[in-house]
Amino acid sequence: MTDEVDPKARIGYEQVRDSGLDDWRWLLGGLHARFATGDFVTGIALAQDIAAAAEEANHHPDLDLRYPFLAVKLVSHDVGGVTSRDLELARRISELAASAGVAADPAKVKVLELALDTPDVQEVPTFWEAVLDFKSHGDAPEVIDPDGRITTLWFQKTEPHDEPRQRFHLDIVVPIEEAQARIDAALAAGGTLVTDEHAPAFWILADADGNKACVCTPEGRTG
Repeated sequence: MTDEVDPKARIGYEQVRDSGLDDWRWLLGGLHARFATGDFVTGIALAQDIAAAAEEANHHPDLDLRYPFLAVKLVSHDVGGVTSRDLELARRISELAASAGVAADPAKVKVLELALDTPDVQEVPTFWEAVLDFKSHGDAPEVIDPDGRITTLWFQKTEPHDEPRQRFHLDIVVPIEEAQARIDAALAAGGTLVTDEHAPAFWILADADGNKACVCTPEGRTG
């Protein structure tokens, strides 16, 4: 007899990484895949197959259909993270794509979030939650778009300081195997490496004007 899996138990990055879902990547609490459909009709057909599978499972992904690809995100909204339900549907979606002759393109998977440096991660987020019509995300210092269409805004704790010319920096989250290529490309484009002391969770880079960005991966992150 095997232990039953709790369908509402959240699954972390390591469990997803070791699940054998080669088409999928866990980024920022969601399961992401991108399928290279090549044309719109193929993308629509695959989306329809996924819709039927989702109805059968009573578990529905977010689909982003473009001319050359179909991006899919899976998350269990009732628990705010990835569960066994997402893994099961991910496997089914990969089967449907393979049957249609559509290959996954995990190297193209990415998620962008904005980070605002602030000494006050308690009060400042409430303003952004109101002005953007976002909502807070559990205990995390971030506000998110309930519809999942607009970039998440993350608040980075800093020491109190005078208002500088710039307070935003960009976090780009990529699969661990893509991080070095992204860093190399940024350095080749005139950027500098500020620090890699937090790698592989993130590397801090800066452009020629000193504006900073972080290349992030799920490795070493706590959320």
